[in-house]
Amino acid sequence: MAVAAATTATGFDCRKAWAETLESLAAADERIVVVVNDSVGSSNLGGFQEKFPRRTVNVGIAEQNMVGVAAGLANGGRIPFVSAASCFLTARALEQIKADVAYAGFNVKLVGQSSGIAYGELGATHHSIEDFAWLRALGPITVIAPCDAWETAEAVKWAAAHEGPVYLRLSRMKVPTLDLPDRSFTPGKAELQRAGTDVTIIANGTTVHLAIEAAETLAAEGISARVLNMHTITPLDTDAVISAARETGAIVTVEEALDRGGLGGAVAECTSATHPVPVQRVGFPGFMPTGSIASLFEEFGLSREGIAGAARIAIRRKGA
Repeated sequence: MAVAAATTATGFDCRKAWAETLESLAAADERIVVVVNDSVGSSNLGGFQEKFPRRTVNVGIAEQNMVGVAAGLANGGRIPFVSAASCFLTARALEQIKADVAYAGFNVKLVGQSSGIAYGELGATHHSIEDFAWLRALGPITVIAPCDAWETAEAVKWAAAHEGPVYLRLSRMKVPTLDLPDRSFTPGKAELQRAGTDVTIIANGTTVHLAIEAAETLAAEGISARVLNMHTITPLDTDAVISAARETGAIVTVEEALDRGGLGGAVAECTSATHPVPVQRVGFPGFMPTGSIASLFEEFGLSREGIAGAARIAIRRKGA
């Protein structure tokens, strides 16, 4: 039976879903605390701070201390959610994430806000396109990039219940909610958005709805594109990737991140070791120029037509 997801017309800010879900969880579990770097407002945590002032730790603009404090809280039995702009959380505090969270295995939940190129006009210093590669390389951290508000809420619930370090990558970009019957969220298991036999498009985060739109464009040309929402990069759903390689023979990866080291790198590593097929990686090639989100997405192929074009190339490559 064919599976196809549609998207709602209205976009939603996933940060609202994250904050509301966390407040609900904190009301039922006093172990939950938040640690921030002067980012209560941008993290949408004003409501949390008002309800739980003694469980809101604001360390100021000191991201390394922020992660260290969270590790100490986790060691003391708390469940800390560390929230900050991901460009500062994952870059400035990478050593603390490596030593105090990943290596130590502490139960810290890292929440990267305004990820990718959400701060488009502020330029490369505020873009966060390396985070997938950095945190995937650390291994023990579960890395999740929700695609919409519903999946964000489910990911926050799962992270709170999961024993171990987690990185949730959120955007400030409004995205549509996917309309798929009987949705479920299981970390490490890809969500099939659309069945297909000619090529597979694997996307996550803000690019999933674009992948679905690209599949619709391809369908009009007689090309059957499978679409997978690979919300979890670590651990990767290797079974879904291998099945896609065997059954469609060509893969396109799409991510609002570097085109290497993250989702595209993980998929390429998996296929090269198990079932080699053409893999076209759609992402950013390096430091990005200053510009609006829309203009940068369009310029670097993170668009309906850009993804469809990458799929056409992948299909030609498998027939070469």
